[in-house]
Amino acid sequence: MPQRLSAFNAPGRFWRGNLHTHSTRSDGVLTPEEVCRRYRDEGYDFLALTDHFVGRFDYPIVDTRPFRTNSFTTILGAELHSGAMRNGELWHILAVGLPESFAPSNTPGFVPVEDQETGAEIAARAVAAGAFVAIAHPQWSGLTMEDARSLAPIAHAVEIYNHGCAAGCDRPDGFIHADQLLTEGHRLTLIATDDAHFSEPDHFGGWVMVKAEANEPEALLAALKRGDFYSSQGPELRDVRIEGDRLVVECSAVQSIVAIGWGTGAKAVHGHSLTRGEVPLERLNNSPWVRAAVIDHAGKRAWSNPIWVEGPLAGNPRVR
Repeated sequence: MPQRLSAFNAPGRFWRGNLHTHSTRSDGVLTPEEVCRRYRDEGYDFLALTDHFVGRFDYPIVDTRPFRTNSFTTILGAELHSGAMRNGELWHILAVGLPESFAPSNTPGFVPVEDQETGAEIAARAVAAGAFVAIAHPQWSGLTMEDARSLAPIAHAVEIYNHGCAAGCDRPDGFIHADQLLTEGHRLTLIATDDAHFSEPDHFGGWVMVKAEANEPEALLAALKRGDFYSSQGPELRDVRIEGDRLVVECSAVQSIVAIGWGTGAKAVHGHSLTRGEVPLERLNNSPWVRAAVIDHAGKRAWSNPIWVEGPLAGNPRVR
């Protein structure tokens, strides 16, 4: 039987959303209402406003419920900060689905102070409160693998594409961290976001497509935690599965379909207006996980979550 990603088996439909956004409640330039209006009118189904959870901004978890409509919803959240990474700078941790009662940290500003929770401690507290937690913009943060490993047993996901970091400093991704953590056995998922502040062209560039039965916060949050989603800059994924010794991908028209595993393991097929591709997995070195990427004619990409391989392809003894 094929091994198929859960997003393509789960009931419901796909909903487009952004999980990382800022407003005038922290360092964004638009009000929460205007941010929600722009995402709604751009055709998004949902939005998480995640302003910076620091004392300078009075620890905001912005109530965006008044901006919901019959076709657009919001999930409460924040970007959490506490403790120092290895480079001495403050942690940035995305938490979507926080309750308004989430207790403030001891984080007066964007510089670490004594007697703070560590990044792992505040992330664990957010997970316990019901949030979907992701390691934010690893490349921009200067995250070391030691940093990443400290959050890997706690977080649900790694932010593998951040459009604001792409536009503002050309440090957009988290793939090296995500792939290494997957190789070490951490069953994390992969999210693309905007991190929009609307002070530069940092919006409408990366999103998640979440499979859920309803465009409601609880259903979306549960689907995110299950991994029932994929990430995109534009292309659509319609199925991702392993059949025998091949990765089969069905998608909107693209020019490249890539299978990616651990180490140097990767293989692509190329063509014109591909809507289906079969990628042989011999070059993936018996990787215990396989993820898909597709690239369209404009260079826009979409990324699947990893499939954890069962059967003969999982035979490499290096990871257990």
